[in-house]
Amino acid sequence: MQNSLLSRFLPAGALLALTLGLASSARAQNVYWAAKVTAVSSQKAAGKEAFSPDQVLGKPNALPLGQISNDAWIPKKEGPNEFIEVRFARSLQAQQVTVVENFNPGAITKIELVDTRGGKHEVYKNDNPGPLPETYRTLEVKFDATTYRAIGAIVTMNTAKVEGINQIDAIAISNVQAVVVSKDFTGPKGDDAAAVKFDSALVNLGPNVNSRYVDTHPVISPDGRTLFFARQDHPGNVGGARDPQDVWYSTLQNSKAKTWGPAKNINAPINTPDDPNGLASVTASGGSAILTGVYLPGGAIEPKGFSLSKKQKSGWSVPVKLEIDDFYNNDPDHIDCFLATSGKALLMAVERTDGQGGQDLYVSFLQPGSTVSWTRPKNLGPNVNTKKADFAPFLAADEKTLYFATEGRGGYGKSDIFYSKRLDDTWTNWSPPRNLGSVVNSPDFDAYFTLSAAGDDAYLVSSRNGTDNSKDIFRIALSPAFKPEVVTLVRGQVLDAVTKKPIKAIIHYENLLTGEEIGVTETDPTDGSYTIVLPSGVQYGYRAEAKNYIAENANLDVTARDKYTEQTQDLFLVPFAVGQTIKLNNIFFQQSKYYLRTNSYPELARLIRILKEYPTVEIKLSGHTDNQGDPTLNLKLSLDRVNEVKKYLSSHGISSARITTEGFGDTKPVASNDKEDTRALNRRVEFTITKK
Repeated sequence: MQNSLLSRFLPAGALLALTLGLASSARAQNVYWAAKVTAVSSQKAAGKEAFSPDQVLGKPNALPLGQISNDAWIPKKEGPNEFIEVRFARSLQAQQVTVVENFNPGAITKIELVDTRGGKHEVYKNDNPGPLPETYRTLEVKFDATTYRAIGAIVTMNTAKVEGINQIDAIAISNVQAVVVSKDFTGPKGDDAAAVKFDSALVNLGPNVNSRYVDTHPVISPDGRTLFFARQDHPGNVGGARDPQDVWYSTLQNSKAKTWGPAKNINAPINTPDDPNGLASVTASGGSAILTGVYLPGGAIEPKGFSLSKKQKSGWSVPVKLEIDDFYNNDPDHIDCFLATSGKALLMAVERTDGQGGQDLYVSFLQPGSTVSWTRPKNLGPNVNTKKADFAPFLAADEKTLYFATEGRGGYGKSDIFYSKRLDDTWTNWSPPRNLGSVVNSPDFDAYFTLSAAGDDAYLVSSRNGTDNSKDIFRIALSPAFKPEVVTLVRGQVLDAVTKKPIKAIIHYENLLTGEEIGVTETDPTDGSYTIVLPSGVQYGYRAEAKNYIAENANLDVTARDKYTEQTQDLFLVPFAVGQTIKLNNIFFQQSKYYLRTNSYPELARLIRILKEYPTVEIKLSGHTDNQGDPTLNLKLSLDRVNEVKKYLSSHGISSARITTEGFGDTKPVASNDKEDTRALNRRVEFTITKK
C-alpha cells in the first residue's frame, strides 16, 4: 500500500526482455528496436510529426494494420534509392533483422547492418521488388550469427515499384531467430506474473541493518558496498525518538557471506531534527546524493522538490535545491525520485495536471554545463503510468530496466512492484510492465526495489516477518533470465601525471562511435577516486577534467562483454605547460595504414577545441609504432599517421603553421613488445606543447 512522505522516496520495479514475443531460451535473448535516425533519403515531415522518419523508432505501434498511419514513416519521393538509416541503443551479434512494413509492402530492395566501426554488411537483397497481395508485412530476415557487433541498419527501397504510399513502422535487430512481433502487435498474453522466478526467498538483512523501528527506502550504491536507508522514530535519529525519519547507512563486511556492518546515522546537514529526511539515490562514485525535499535556511525542509548534497573532506555539504524547470507537485505528501547512474536523467514520481491521473512517473534531463538545473518533467507515458498512483522509480545501471510500484495494475496487494524496459531514447516508449510475482509482492506492503550494478541481488522493503512486525529491508537473488543488461564498473584515481598526486576532477564518458556524452561524475575530494558504470554494447572513451590540466583519455571496448565485470583504470592529467607531452589514446587507425577511423573523431574534436581556446599554443605531433615488421616501413607509417592527424586538424580550422610532426617508428617504446597487450601501448600518437 502507498505511504506518505515518511515511507516513500525511492525505487521499485521489474525486469523484461526487449522482445514482444520471444520464446524462452537458456541464453540471453535481446531484441533492440531502432532508437535513433541517422540518415534518410527523403521525408514528408520532421521531428515527431505524422509520417516523419522518427516514427520508425521503438516497437511497432502503427495500428490498424494495412492502413496509412500517422505513426509510420513515408518517403517523400518515388525512386530506386529511398532509404532510412537507424541506430540501436546497444550493439549485438545479430541473427535476424525485422522490418515492419505497415502499408503497401514489397518495396524493400536491400537491408544492410552497420557495425560498431561504421562498416556495412548486406544481409538482404531483392532485385525484383513489387507489390504483395498482403496489405502489410513483417519482414523477418534470418542468417547465421554475425562475426561483428551490429549497432545500426540501413533499409533501402524502390518506392517506384510499389504504387502508392509506402510505410515503414519499425526496425529491429535480434540475436535469435524467432518471431519478435506478434501479428496484432499486442505482445505476450495472459498473466505473466507467475512466470517471474527468483533464485531464493526474501532474506532479512539482520539486526545490523534492521531494527524494531521502521527501516525503509534502501538505496544500494552501484558497487554494492554501501547501503543507505531510512529509520523512522528511532532514538538514534538526530532529533531522538520524536524525529520522524533520518538517513542511515551500512557498509558491506563480507561479500561472500553478504553480511552488513552496524548501521550509522549519516548526521547533519543531511539529517535534521524536526523533518523527515530521505536519500533518494547516490551517484556511482558515492560523491553526490539526491535528497527528498528542499532544504531551507534555518534547517526546515519543504516537500516541494529535491536537493543535492556532495561529499567533502569534512563530510556532506549543505543540500542545495535542484532547479527543475516548471516543477510542481499537486500532492506534496507523496514524492519520490531517482538519479540515473549516468547522472543525466532524473526520474520522479509526482502528481501533475499533464499526467495520467494521481502520481505519475516523469523524467527530467540535466541541463548542459550544470549540476543542479534540469529540464521540464516529461511524462513516461501510458505504457508505464496509470490513472492511479505510480511511484518509487528505480532505473537499473543499464539505464534501460525500470522498476516501480503502482496501484493501478492489480496484483497481490494494493501496490505491487513491476518492471519495464525502455525501448528507445524518447523515454515514452516502454515494454508492457510485468508484475514481479508472489515472491516479491504480497498482500502486505512491498516497495522500494533497488539493485547494485552487478544486478545479482535486489533489496526491497516488506512488512512480512519484520522485526517486531515492523517494516524491514530484505535481499533477494535474481535469476539470470531476469537481471538487467550487462554493465562494466570501472574505478580508479585521477592523478597528476608528473607528481602522481590525486586531483579533484570531473569525469566525462562518451560513446566513441557517435561522440555522444553518456555520463558525468565527480571524483572523491579526499583521494581523487572515481567510479563509473558502462553498459555493454559500446566502445567508450572517458577522461578527467580539471583547471590548468590536459587529460590523457582512456578507452574501453565493452561491445562483446556478456557478464558483469569490474576493472581498475587510473586517469592522468598533464599540467598545461610548455614541454609537457600528452598521449592521444583514443586515436585509431586502420591496421597497418594511416587512415583515421571514425571513433577517433571525439578525441580529435577535443584537441581542436583546446587549440581554438588557446590560439597561441603550438604543438608537435609524434607518431610511434611497435617493433613488428620492417623498421623503415614502421618509421614511414608513424610519420604518415601524424601527418594525417595534422591534415584533419587543418581541415577543421587549425593553422598548419601551429603544428609540426615527427615519426619515430619503433624507436621509443613505452612497454614491452613481447606480447600484444603491451605492444598496443607502443602504437600511439602524442602531442607536445612547444609554445603557449
